[in-house]
Amino acid sequence: MFKTKRVDGGTVAEENIFSSTDVSRLSNVSLRQLQWWDEQKVVSPRHEGHRRIYALQEVVEVSVIAELRKKGFSLQKIRRVLRFLQREMAKRLEEMLDPESDLHLLTDGKTIHMEQDRERIVDILKSAKQAMFVVGVSDQVRRLTLTPKKPVKSESTVGAAVAAPRKARAF
Repeated sequence: MFKTKRVDGGTVAEENIFSSTDVSRLSNVSLRQLQWWDEQKVVSPRHEGHRRIYALQEVVEVSVIAELRKKGFSLQKIRRVLRFLQREMAKRLEEMLDPESDLHLLTDGKTIHMEQDRERIVDILKSAKQAMFVVGVSDQVRRLTLTPKKPVKSESTVGAAVAAPRKARAF
């Protein structure tokens, strides 16, 4: 099949790195679903031990896949869309990160478009022979970058929680 591009070393800023838990919460996809997509090479994050570490591009891919699955797309059609999305994201990632961008993915499962011009989007929708689905890619990126991640528990925090006495229950 195909794999997403992996990020080596510490070249990606910490705010663009997501844990499986973050991705699950942000994209409303179960941890098991993320694991299965990794096993099936749909979206393959970097691995650090048993942890999956997702770059921003991979989180956007998961988010778009989740939207298309909700709309009833088969995994086969999603793979086609994902290949297109990966090529476009390689070209347009900086554009997607721009707060002013307004990129939309339009697809019926066979034809796929990535458009920013609203008039062009309307033309595509008007000329479509069957229902087209629209995913606001820029909206997904903004949601992912603006939503705060849960802080990772450090050993000192965990140790303090264990050492703290528990309150007795009143019966």
